[in-house]
Amino acid sequence: MTDRRLPFFVYGTLLPGERNHRLLAGRTRSWTPAVLPGTLLFLGPGYPFAVADPAGAAQVRGEVVEIAEDLYDAVRADLDRLETYAPGDPANRYERVSRAVRGGRGETEVWVYVAGPAIIRDLLPTAGRIRDGDWRRRDSLTADGADV
Repeated sequence: MTDRRLPFFVYGTLLPGERNHRLLAGRTRSWTPAVLPGTLLFLGPGYPFAVADPAGAAQVRGEVVEIAEDLYDAVRADLDRLETYAPGDPANRYERVSRAVRGGRGETEVWVYVAGPAIIRDLLPTAGRIRDGDWRRRDSLTADGADV
């Protein structure tokens, strides 16, 4: 079911200071640091994408975002548009899925956008991995991709 009102886990361009944060600015109740276990983070062309870690050991760092109740439907629609997500569409770049994250409030069920079939097909074969799972540290990685 895709209409549940879960918080969102954001890990890339929606974070504070990033280019798409404007979609969340002034529309949230809280931000809490958290990690998404069992997930790898890759560098796309200017944005990250997350995929399941077959070994289950990696994690992605980000924030759990509680959306203001009266704005929830509009924010979810804006995020779905940004991530080119439509329920059941095989052309989705990202899929919005519910997952458990770990943070200061313990384990929380959230919506998170993970790589959809189009990204896995088009980008994953050549994408560099962000080894520490933290999009905010991507600029400190070596230019040749050795640490990505």
